Amino acid sequence: MQPYLELASLRITATIPLSPRIYSTIFLEAMAAMAYIALRGAALAAIVALIHWVYRWRHPKCAGTLPPGSMGIPIIGETLQFFAPNPTCGLSPFVRDRVKRYGSMFKTSIVGRPVVVSADPDVNHYVFQNEGKLFESWYPDTFTEIFGRDNVGSLHGFIYKYLKTLVLRLYGQENLKAVLLAETDAACRGSLAAWAAQPCVDIKDGLSTMIFDLTAKKLIGYEPTKSSESLRENFTAFIRGLISFPLNIPGTAYHECMEGRKKAMKVLKGMMQERMADPERKCEDFFDHVIQELRREKPLLTETIALDLMFVLLFASFETTALALTLGVKLLTENPRVVDALTEEHEAIVRNREDPDAAITWAEYKSMTFTAQVIMEIVRLANIVPGIFRKALQDVEIKGYTVPAGWGIMVCPPAVHLNPDIYEDPLAFNPWRWQDKPEITGGTKHFMAFGGGLRFCVGTDLTKVLMATFIHNLVTKYR
Repeated sequence: MQPYLELASLRITATIPLSPRIYSTIFLEAMAAMAYIALRGAALAAIVALIHWVYRWRHPKCAGTLPPGSMGIPIIGETLQFFAPNPTCGLSPFVRDRVKRYGSMFKTSIVGRPVVVSADPDVNHYVFQNEGKLFESWYPDTFTEIFGRDNVGSLHGFIYKYLKTLVLRLYGQENLKAVLLAETDAACRGSLAAWAAQPCVDIKDGLSTMIFDLTAKKLIGYEPTKSSESLRENFTAFIRGLISFPLNIPGTAYHECMEGRKKAMKVLKGMMQERMADPERKCEDFFDHVIQELRREKPLLTETIALDLMFVLLFASFETTALALTLGVKLLTENPRVVDALTEEHEAIVRNREDPDAAITWAEYKSMTFTAQVIMEIVRLANIVPGIFRKALQDVEIKGYTVPAGWGIMVCPPAVHLNPDIYEDPLAFNPWRWQDKPEITGGTKHFMAFGGGLRFCVGTDLTKVLMATFIHNLVTKYR
């Protein structure tokens, strides 16, 4: 009987009509169930993809062995730690802690880009010596935004060499001997005399003003007393946010930096348009020479390259030297024995003159042996540039590790300059450590205060002249 009852039951069930509402409910419930399953599947797939992405971020692909280190949080990387301020003359905590943990080469991520950081003198030297072959100049996108897409640091090959030759017309030794030495001496005398009449002086601000007025006049004929626009204030705003987290919203240091750049570029563009419209204008400053290059039948420069060049030169010509000299004044104040030795050297120079108040001559400048040692020691401790960036053009094997093609590599001068295995008691201000050593005219494995390789700083000689003339006038005329 049981099969018959089941069959009858089925027959009866099949003949009972269902209402449209029931059909609709069943359909909706089925669709909801399917959507739920799909959503769960999509969520699971998204979680798996996220886990895979995070894993790939923290474990980048490499044909060889990557240096040890951490890539930090996805996208942000270790940017926050990198930009953290360092209030001392010692090695930054970012580099110090990682060198201690991983060794002299480590990987990291800064503003979304993978970077290998080198505190190894041999690796640094290898990077500089192979620029244009295995490496090229490179800076993270945020730095490029700050200095301009066509700034001299982002240019390569012939155009870079061409610009370097152009700049050496101004900063080369011939012009230093003929013009700039006397002008820096006069600027130092005038500034120190003005400071002496004041009850209190902010040395950093005073030095920045002195050097900016001098270099801006040579570069663009700028004279603050005759201009309605305070160009230095724009650069000051720019500098305050230069080493800051790249968040470009009002109220942040980076936004202030970008606004300072925008205003300074507006001034420079106005000058360029005015000069381009005056074909009869004579060459009075470096900007005029740049304008002449732009007027050539087939110019190698573009207006954008020219403007970015002037912007970078204005910045580099005054801020780095002002920072180094400010630290130098502090170090001299704390080391009277060094001041005594400087005073002895410079008073001997004054005694040998027919006119004690005469300007410094090139022969006198070159005779300042101990002063040169003091300058080397100041810039070694100042470490104005915390990192010099390059990019690998192909996979590069260095000391058992691989720097993948496209990765950045940051050479870290402070890690070398403050290495106790290279410099005894590295944080001590000891100019005598340079005694009887040959003059350094380029970057070396153990000294990179002015860079190295093809991009050794073209303003190195001007910086040394500025520092020497300031020290000469300071120790011979003031306490």
